Amino acid sequence: QVQLVESGGGLVQAGGSLRLSCAASGRTFSLLDMGWFRQAPGKEREFVAVINWSGQATNYLDPVKERFTISRDNAKNTVYLQMNSLKPEDTAVYYCAARSSRLPALTTMQGQYDSWGQGTQVTVSS
Repeated sequence: QVQLVESGGGLVQAGGSLRLSCAASGRTFSLLDMGWFRQAPGKEREFVAVINWSGQATNYLDPVKERFTISRDNAKNTVYLQMNSLKPEDTAVYYCAARSSRLPALTTMQGQYDSWGQGTQVTVSS
């Protein structure tokens, strides 16, 4: 099991930026694909972005593709989500998730992830 701790959430005005971090421990980080999901009030949790074990491949939810960037630092056991041009509809609790790197690659399906963080709140005001 991997322990995941998110940080970096907060309150920001529309058009602003935030960078979320997720620190992992308990397993070899470079063997894990890492994902970000979010859950807005009254809605189901949805996929946001995923990065493969090496950092060479990524996948994004279409509405965030031009605004968010997922990256990782395997030396620091940390994955990041840089969020720019934030919109009120980005308001949600953001969760970090991990899975052993395997097929299907870059999956958006929550059930394919083995470990989850506790979440960090992102609130975008209009």
